[in-house]
Amino acid sequence: MTLRDKALAQRIYLLLGILFVTSLVVSNLIFKKFFYFYPIETPVFGVKLFEISVGILPYPITFLITDLISEIYGKRKASEVVVGGVIASFFAMGIIYVAASVPATDWSPVSDGVFKTVFGSTGVAVLASMLAYLFAQFIDIQIYHYWKRLTKGKHLWLRNNCSTFLSQLVDTATVLLLLCLFGEISWDLFAGLLVAGVAFKVLIAAIDTPFLYLGVFMFRKRFKLGVNEEIQID
Repeated sequence: MTLRDKALAQRIYLLLGILFVTSLVVSNLIFKKFFYFYPIETPVFGVKLFEISVGILPYPITFLITDLISEIYGKRKASEVVVGGVIASFFAMGIIYVAASVPATDWSPVSDGVFKTVFGSTGVAVLASMLAYLFAQFIDIQIYHYWKRLTKGKHLWLRNNCSTFLSQLVDTATVLLLLCLFGEISWDLFAGLLVAGVAFKVLIAAIDTPFLYLGVFMFRKRFKLGVNEEIQID
């Protein structure tokens, strides 16, 4: 690989990392709003499908990016992005905590009450999300590379979906369990939100497979990579 190609690969890796961190931090900030993705009137365990948090919307992007980085840049670079996302999320939580502790003026468009309603539980939510996120992302990376070794770089759809399906199940179950334990949501909603969240994430994971194929194809064509060949940017 030429120096020019290596510099381009480093810039693309940086861009993917920025998109990953942004998606993760935003998902932790907007999670308290729930909506019907596709309302089905018959409830499942007391929750209508798909009755889900808007925080789920950017979250599947993080798994698509880590799978793409894993495929092109390798396991270590994917793990570095995951750690960076954790640091960024806790940093964001610290900023929100400081902002909440500063009293609002009388004329402030956003009062202390409104601010705390939106961000008051962010500390608990981020803690729960980060624990779930760590489990899920590292499971995703481990399973992805297990199947990559087993298939010798072939059957991209298999490792993408197997790793994402299981990791999304772990992520959803863990974060809901912790939120119930912290009293953020009622226990009677746990099963329904678990089914709705996992079903939505599995659906999105299946939809994003063609985009992963497209991304891998573009990388391999631009950098002349063979099957199972990775870019070394260190």
